[in-house]
Amino acid sequence: MIINFIENYAKLVVAVPEDVVVTKEQIDDNFIEITVSVNSVDIGKLIGKNGNMINALKTIANGCKAKDGISYKIQVVTK
Repeated sequence: MIINFIENYAKLVVAVPEDVVVTKEQIDDNFIEITVSVNSVDIGKLIGKNGNMINALKTIANGCKAKDGISYKIQVVTK
């Protein structure tokens, strides 16, 4: 659900959508770490000016926390 949304969103924003890979790692019962790997030319687009784009994704993840009780951490890395 949130993983699919983040992947689809990232593919719409970046210039090289075929390089977008989203993975999740269950840290414990109430915490999931989501890693978004993108091409190095696209990292700025995904983070956005002043971090606005990535903060929007984090806000959506916090909304999911209210629904399912799981905390999410989102990281953006380059390939």
